[in-house]
Amino acid sequence: MQLSTRIVMTGAAFAGLATPAAAQSIDLTVTIPRLSVAEYHRPYVAIWLEKTGAPAKTLAVWYDHDMKDNEGTKWLRDVRQWWRASGRGLTFPADGITGATKAPGTHKVSFGADALGTLEPGDYSLLVEAAREVGGRELVKLPFTWPPKPGQTASATGSTELGAVSAAFKR
Repeated sequence: MQLSTRIVMTGAAFAGLATPAAAQSIDLTVTIPRLSVAEYHRPYVAIWLEKTGAPAKTLAVWYDHDMKDNEGTKWLRDVRQWWRASGRGLTFPADGITGATKAPGTHKVSFGADALGTLEPGDYSLLVEAAREVGGRELVKLPFTWPPKPGQTASATGSTELGAVSAAFKR
């Protein structure tokens, strides 16, 4: 009898601690357009957060990380804005942020408290940049305020290397 009481109290206490951290997230949708070009290569894509006066925080980098001798990192500097803001200080592959390149289409990714950390209140920008070998480069910026208001979203549309990009913010 005493044991079951302890289990119920522990479970309730744990559930109360887990709820706020699990609710903090950014759900991002990125569209990579299908291009009709003679030589198509999937783009390298970087996703990161910026806040004035704070270092940039890389959330994801999609690149060809399976190449022999880590050769895929050679073209990461072509994702120029991200490279200057954060990329050149990282070691690749990087745990939790490295992912494979994506084919044309719509891709959804969520960043929870583990990726975001503790965001201080303020004005931020969520940036998505794509660069493609024998192609172009494009940057899309989604400004937002943290903590978000209920149902807060942001969206933008690229013109060549990126299509629609949208984010839903939850706290």
